[in-house]
Amino acid sequence: MKITKNIGMLLLAVYLIIDGLLGFGLNLGPAIFLLYIVALAAGIFILIGK
Repeated sequence: MKITKNIGMLLLAVYLIIDGLLGFGLNLGPAIFLLYIVALAAGIFILIGK
């Protein structure tokens, strides 16, 4: 299995994994804003092509 070197896709993968875990009842409480930061960073890095 190869791990991508594209930081945007890597952050997107982390976001999707955490978002999926939230669907199963994982409770992050006030740290949920970190999920939004990861999503924002992933979008920016994908747009600039890194």
